[in-house]
Amino acid sequence: MQGIERLGIPGIDLADSAVGVRTATFQGRYATLLPSTLGAASSWNPQAAFLYGSVIGRELRAMGFNMSIGGGVDITREPRNGRNFEYAGEDPLLAGTMTGTLMKGVQAQHLMGDIKHYAFNDQETGRTTYSADIGKRAARESDLLAFQIAIGIAHPSGVMCSYNRVNATYACENHWLLTDVLKHDFGFKGWVLSDWGGTHSTVKAALAGLDQEMPSDRYFGEPLKQAVLAGKVPMARLDDMDHRILRSMFAAGVVDDPPTPRSVIDPFRGRDDARHIAEQSMVLLKNEGHLLPLDAASIRSIALIGSHADVGVPSGGGSAQVNAPGGDAIGPDAREGEAIYFPSSPLKYIRKHAPAAQVGFDPGTDPAAAAALARKAQVAIVFVNQPMREGMDRPTLSLPYGQDALVAAVAAANPHTLVVLETGGPVAMPWAGQVQGIVEAWYPGIGGAQALADLLFGKADFSAKLPVTFPRNDDQLPHPVVGGLAAKPSSSFDVDYDKAGAAVGYKWFEEKHLKPLFPFGFGLSYTSYAYSGLTVDRDGRSATLTVRNTGARAGTEIAQVYAVLPKASGETYKRLVGFTRVELAPGASKTVTVPLNPLCLSIYDTSKDAMLRIPGRYTILAGPSSADTPLEASFVLGH
Repeated sequence: MQGIERLGIPGIDLADSAVGVRTATFQGRYATLLPSTLGAASSWNPQAAFLYGSVIGRELRAMGFNMSIGGGVDITREPRNGRNFEYAGEDPLLAGTMTGTLMKGVQAQHLMGDIKHYAFNDQETGRTTYSADIGKRAARESDLLAFQIAIGIAHPSGVMCSYNRVNATYACENHWLLTDVLKHDFGFKGWVLSDWGGTHSTVKAALAGLDQEMPSDRYFGEPLKQAVLAGKVPMARLDDMDHRILRSMFAAGVVDDPPTPRSVIDPFRGRDDARHIAEQSMVLLKNEGHLLPLDAASIRSIALIGSHADVGVPSGGGSAQVNAPGGDAIGPDAREGEAIYFPSSPLKYIRKHAPAAQVGFDPGTDPAAAAALARKAQVAIVFVNQPMREGMDRPTLSLPYGQDALVAAVAAANPHTLVVLETGGPVAMPWAGQVQGIVEAWYPGIGGAQALADLLFGKADFSAKLPVTFPRNDDQLPHPVVGGLAAKPSSSFDVDYDKAGAAVGYKWFEEKHLKPLFPFGFGLSYTSYAYSGLTVDRDGRSATLTVRNTGARAGTEIAQVYAVLPKASGETYKRLVGFTRVELAPGASKTVTVPLNPLCLSIYDTSKDAMLRIPGRYTILAGPSSADTPLEASFVLGH
C-alpha cells in the first residue's frame, strides 16, 4: 500500500510471517524458522509467545517491513486442517492468550501486527466457497472468543477477514462479524483487511466494515470512489477507513520510528531463541519403563530411522513457508507439495550427546531394512512426519507414506522403540501400544534438533502439554470426513459447525463420553507432581492451589484450572478458565494464584446480545490435564 509522501505518511510494507519472515529470500536475506505456532502453544507460556513475536518483529524491521501478517488464531475445530500448524490449538483461552501475546511481541518492535483469519476459517478444503453454519451463542463461545481474547491482549493494527462464508455470507462482507462483533462488541480500533482475493463486492463489503481490499483495487479502487460519489457508501464510512489505518500506523510507531533495511540478521541469535522455544514446545506423550532420558554413559548403539532425520527437520508449507538457508536439506529431488527440510540434523546432535555410541541411520523407506537395523541396536528412534500446508487438508488423521507400517515393523524388532512425531497437528497412532516412548516434536524450527537431543538425553526436561486433543481415529470427530472433501472443485457447500457448536476438542470428547488417544493439556515430565489445597474466591476471580514436585529432579508443571458452569448454561463439559507454569526444585512446593478469565466463565446471552455470567453454582476443577482434575472447589453467583 503506497504512502503519501507530501504528508509524511509511509507506505504499508507487510510480509507473511506466521512462523518466520516468508519473504526474506525474495530479498536474498536470511530469516529464522521458528517452531510451529501450534508447537509454541504447547509451552502454555506467554513469555515464550512474546519472545516468538519479538524474533519475527526484529527480523521484519531489519528487512524494512513495517507490518506482520501472522497472528493466526483459528481454533482446531477440524484437526486435519492444513494450516493448524500456524494456529494455537483448540481452546479459546489458550489460543487467544498465546496468539495475542505473540502479536504483542511483534508490535513491541514498533511494527503493526495482524490477527487472522477472521473467522471460522477452520479448514482449507473449499476455503473460498464453504459456509460455516453456526449459531450466535456457539460462535461467541468458541472461535470468536479466541479472537476476542487475542485482540484484547495485542490490540493489533489489523484484523484479516477470511475467505469462507459464515452463515451463507462471505466473512469479508459480513456486517455481523465485522461491525457488530469486531468493531462494536470487541472495541477493535484498527482496520479490517481482506485475505488475498477475499473481497467480493464494493458497497456490501464497505458497509459491512471492510476497510482495505488486498492485494488489488478491483473493488476498493475506482468502484469505491464511484460508490461514494453516488451516495451508496457514505463519506463517513470512507473517513472511518482512513482514520482506522492512519491511527494504527501512529499507534504502532511506524510513522515516528519507521523501519529501514539495515545489516544482515544475526542468524545465531534467531537460532538460539528458536531452540529455546522448541525446548518448551515438545511434548512427552509416553515413557514406559523410563526409556527416557537416554543415558549417554551407558548406551552403546542407537538406530535412527525415517523422516530425513540424518539431515534436517520439516516445516509447514504455503504462505507460512520460510525457505531454508542453502535450500532444502534433503536436496532438489523432494516431491511437489512435501515439506521443506531445514538443516537441523537430529542424527548430528544425537551423536554429539552420545559420542561413544554407534548411531546408525536408515531412511525408513523399506520397513524390513529399518527393522534389521533396529534389531541390532539398544534403542530405536523412529521419526515420522505429517506434511501440512495452506490450501490442502489431510484426508485422514493417519500418517501418510506407509509410516504406520514402518513403526510397527521397528517396534516388533526392538522393544525399546521411541517414536518422534514431526507433525502439523494430531495424528492417529495404531501402534501406540507397541512402542515404549512417544515424543511430539511438531515442526520444531531451525533449533529443533538441538532442543530434541537435549530433551532426549535429559539435559533439559519436558514441560510442554498438548494444545489439542489427539483422537484415536477419524470416527471420533464431529465430522469423520472433512467437510466438502467429496465436493466438486469450486462448488459451494455448507459445513454444519453447530454439530459441535462450542464443544470443540476436549469439550466434544467429554460431552460425547469419548476417550481420546491423548487428552488436551496432557504431557509427561522426567519428574512428578502432586496437587492440593484448591480454593476459589467467592466471586470467581481467581483460584489458589498448591503444586509439589514429588520427583528427584527440577521441573516445570503447567497447572490447569477448569470450570463447569451452572446447570442453567445447558453445558455438560468443563471449560479451561486459567493456567500457569510452576517451576519447582525437587521436593519443593509452591502455592499459586491463577486468575480466572471472566469471558471463559460467561455464556453468550442471545436475548441480551452480551457475554454474561449466569447465576448458580460454578464448579472449579484443577489438575495436570483436561482429563485429570483431582481438585474441586466451587462458588455461587447470586442474582
